[in-house]
Amino acid sequence: MRISYNWLKQFIKTDWSSEETAALLTDLGLEVEGVDKFESLKGGLEGVVVGHVLTCVQHSNADKLKVTTVDIGAGTPVQIVCGAPNVAVGQKVPVATIGTKLYDKEGNAFEIKKGKIRGEESHGMICAEDELGLGESHDGIMVLDEKLTPGTPASKVFNIETDEVFEIGLTPNRADAMSHWGVARDLRAGLIQKGINHSELMTPSVSKFKVEKRTLKIDVKVEDSKLAPRYCGVTISGITVKPSPSWLQNRLKAIGLTPKNNIVDVTNYVLHELGQPLHAFDAAKIKGNKVIVKTLPGGTKFTTLDDVERILHEEDLMICDEIGPLCIAGVFGGKNSGVTESTSTIFLESAYFNPVSVRKTAKRHSLSTDASFRFERGIDPNITEYALKRAALLIQEVAGGEITSDPIDLYPKKIEDFSVLLNFNNVNKIIGQEIPKETIKKILVSLDIKVNSVSDAGLGLVIPSYRVDVQREIDVIEEILRVYGYNNINFTTKLNASISNSSRTEDYKIQNIVANQLTSLGFHEMMANSLTSPEYVSLSEKLKEEHNVLMLNPLSSDLSAMRQSLLFSALEAVSYNINRRNSDLKLFEFGKSYHKPISGYEEHKHLTLTVTGNRLMESWTTPEKASDFFLFKGYINAILSRLGIAKTITKPLESDVFAEGVRLNVGTDTLVEFGTVKKSVLKHFDIKQEVLFADFNWETVLKAISTKIKFTDIPKYPEVRRDLALLLDASVGFEQIYEIAKQTEKSLLKEVNLFDVYRGKNLPEGKKSYAVSFTLQDSSKTLTDAQIDKIMSKLQQNFEKEVGATLR
Repeated sequence: MRISYNWLKQFIKTDWSSEETAALLTDLGLEVEGVDKFESLKGGLEGVVVGHVLTCVQHSNADKLKVTTVDIGAGTPVQIVCGAPNVAVGQKVPVATIGTKLYDKEGNAFEIKKGKIRGEESHGMICAEDELGLGESHDGIMVLDEKLTPGTPASKVFNIETDEVFEIGLTPNRADAMSHWGVARDLRAGLIQKGINHSELMTPSVSKFKVEKRTLKIDVKVEDSKLAPRYCGVTISGITVKPSPSWLQNRLKAIGLTPKNNIVDVTNYVLHELGQPLHAFDAAKIKGNKVIVKTLPGGTKFTTLDDVERILHEEDLMICDEIGPLCIAGVFGGKNSGVTESTSTIFLESAYFNPVSVRKTAKRHSLSTDASFRFERGIDPNITEYALKRAALLIQEVAGGEITSDPIDLYPKKIEDFSVLLNFNNVNKIIGQEIPKETIKKILVSLDIKVNSVSDAGLGLVIPSYRVDVQREIDVIEEILRVYGYNNINFTTKLNASISNSSRTEDYKIQNIVANQLTSLGFHEMMANSLTSPEYVSLSEKLKEEHNVLMLNPLSSDLSAMRQSLLFSALEAVSYNINRRNSDLKLFEFGKSYHKPISGYEEHKHLTLTVTGNRLMESWTTPEKASDFFLFKGYINAILSRLGIAKTITKPLESDVFAEGVRLNVGTDTLVEFGTVKKSVLKHFDIKQEVLFADFNWETVLKAISTKIKFTDIPKYPEVRRDLALLLDASVGFEQIYEIAKQTEKSLLKEVNLFDVYRGKNLPEGKKSYAVSFTLQDSSKTLTDAQIDKIMSKLQQNFEKEVGATLR
């Protein structure tokens, strides 16, 4: 939000510098993010002075040039070569002195330098109005009032306005400060706290408002006073729509607004002055001389000022006449009812609309205007009529005309101020320092908070209705503290700290452990939007459309539902990266899925892994090799191993999103499902390469983590490895070999590893060959050959007996 310092000083007299004021506003919670300089004319005519032409003779080497001597108030006249046909002795003219910077129409600067023109020295430039940016004419130099004194700065002659503009980072709760008046209120409270007690707030007077005639009455009917609690209006006739005077244009330009015409400019001026949005209708376009504030049937078409046809919702509050809609209340005007150059009579509206209704309508139509920004957050309902009169007087000042109706003010149920009880002990407890009771009262009064009752224990307060963010005792304490000054609160040198007893398996700790492990394996963490397209549920029969959690006011159709699966968010990220030539990906995400079954709303936490592309970056030392299922399984087992989850059961996985997959269980609970994503699913995201995906049920993972830590000494005695080449039926899996081995020798067999699989010629039909290694070790002594041979013989016998294995 931009606040003009010159404008601010119309409300409160202060001689503070902009730096001092910015610091105070920041201390008050209105953080000033920067201070910009504004000039009504770029450059501010700095270096341009009034000159008096003393002599003027023809240039000896140029027919269209003249050589002049000009008194610029510096003592010694200067010589200037001028090509204007109207330059003459005795004229008072604007002179750009050496070193002056002027600006062309595009805003590019050029500097006036000493030079020679056709052999004659020239020490400056006598300027035309377009060269100074004061007009378009270039027919000749500007001739000024002959009474002016040579050397007078041109900025004083042409009333160039300079200003300093505060860029305030306004927090959403401070609806009361969304205007120059609101900022001035806070500044007054701050100055009073600083001991500057003469800081009075000066509000514009509306005492001159009067009804000249009653010749144009517009009837108003409000059908729903909940959506429009207060509605005011008045008619003004005989106006002339034209450009605004320079003072009004400068005020708007300073805060970044582009002037349009005097009527629209006045409504914008009052909006930023008082914080009250206004709207001017062309009264001649109001059919039946009647304004009706109501909602319209859903599907009604309405064209707004930006020439866009919008489809209205049945809850959109509209300003209508007897024929149809004129304006979206509090948001945007209509194309066919706005003020144009031919407008001579207007109906001026000032209203208080329901904040929730305006916000929903603005979001529904993707409209964000200065008016809706204020209505959404809550404006002051008590200045509605005052702002109307203020605007009407300004319109008369800049556009002429007469007030031709009594002001209409429909306010059936007054919005009451808030009542709050403040306990002095609570103030001191929350702030951590005792503040004198008189200081508290002084601060509250400076904030327009009325003290209704006083006791030793506290105060009974009445909060003005425009402070929608101050409704509780804690809110009042915050107001006291920000005005008293956070910097004025003393801090002790003693540091108090509490130590909490938290579990080793607390969620965030386990997340950090896993995240650190995955990043060390080359993974990148992703954070996808929980909002997604409701159509994704059609990609899996497991997901149900009726279980979608839908948004009431979605930003778009693609972001209208909470995700039921993290798979599709991951595939969106994969597709996005592949399309930008980043096809080797390892991603992980901690996130939630959201569901709405018959029993009510549910959300579940997940950890997902997504891998696609090559294992390693392309290099001359490393052959290109794609990530595969077994590498991916290794990542998953590494996570479970790191968390101490060892006793898992492998189950086959039948899923309509995986071409092939596996799930790991602890008992009957599923820890993780993983596999290769089906091509039909990938096709929906335009992905043509293999994608591996794993989905951990995070709640189950946390339950499965054991808090018991086991450790053993490092063995002192060597381990022994023996290998067997087993000829097996093709249906036998390594898991069966592993289980038989473990059951055969439980104490000395430390590791079983499959290091080669062979299928092909020289093997019988339906057979395959496994090369399996067995690692044996005794922690108390060195194994003998006899022990080793006995174990290996027993293993061989059990393999033959259980799965029909033979040695090759």
